[in-house]
Amino acid sequence: MRATGIVRRIDDLGRVVIPMEIRRNQRISSNSPIEIFTDINNEIVLKKYSPVKELGAFAEDYALALNQSLEHIACIADRDEIIAVAGTEKKRLLQKQLNPEIMKLMEERKVLLQEQPVALTSDGGITYTSVITAPIIVEGDIVGAVILAANDPDKKMGQLEFKMVETAAGFLGKQIAT
Repeated sequence: MRATGIVRRIDDLGRVVIPMEIRRNQRISSNSPIEIFTDINNEIVLKKYSPVKELGAFAEDYALALNQSLEHIACIADRDEIIAVAGTEKKRLLQKQLNPEIMKLMEERKVLLQEQPVALTSDGGITYTSVITAPIIVEGDIVGAVILAANDPDKKMGQLEFKMVETAAGFLGKQIAT
């Protein structure tokens, strides 16, 4: 752990304010879920909670199934980073921070097809000619997205890919809710 040098007091209701600088740096918003841990040294640790990460190997298997069926790069992301990838760009995309443009697409709360160059990650390393993004919604909250990406202009994405990504996002949302 890294010390910040910031000390806060607990109020009468047991609340502690996380400083804005830390929230901004860690991309924690007012409704972000936080997991609370204690360790053997009686330290309290706060960690951003990602219900999509809890899917673990299941998310990887689903991304692989999408990739094998549709022959496009398939990604499953939480609100911050890509947590599962299947396809040729796995090493370049896995556990990378999402591009803010992709996060905006998620916030639209609908399945969207982008047919202009767009990067999936914030480092802007690789741009894709076609991207379908479907938000994973659980109890009204956006918890992540299923993303299908193609770099081959000859391989157009159509209604099949659109429906598969939409179905995947809906299914994963139901798995998280149960």
